[in-house]
Amino acid sequence: MTDQTSDDKPGISAAIITQEGRVLMVRRRIGEGELLWQFPAGGIEAGESPQEAAARETEEETGLQVEPLKLLGERVHPKTGRRMSYTACAIVSGEAHVADGDELDAVAWVSRTEIPDYVPYGLFEPVQQYLDEVLPASA
Repeated sequence: MTDQTSDDKPGISAAIITQEGRVLMVRRRIGEGELLWQFPAGGIEAGESPQEAAARETEEETGLQVEPLKLLGERVHPKTGRRMSYTACAIVSGEAHVADGDELDAVAWVSRTEIPDYVPYGLFEPVQQYLDEVLPASA
């Protein structure tokens, strides 16, 4: 499997980070189509695994140092057409904030019941299944 799509854009790696019953979401300054709120994410660099990219992008965007736990899944994103990888991560240190003001304008810790307010078109099924397992049903 390659980290490139047919148009040679780099694959994107997203970090799924939970803490105290909530998942971290970020709001981009410039939306990708309908995407406004999403998980910390960015391009996979040459020689980098999707898991390494998820950790690097999280620190660059939010200031959080995270450790990749497991790759949840990969797909071509239906809204952007980009190859996406999703990695569950655990916080090692730091407090989430807008560390890259050029890319982000907000961060939010979102409960499971609030996710549809942030992502109305639904989540990638393996990500939703993971969040269903690790987040309480009502928070």
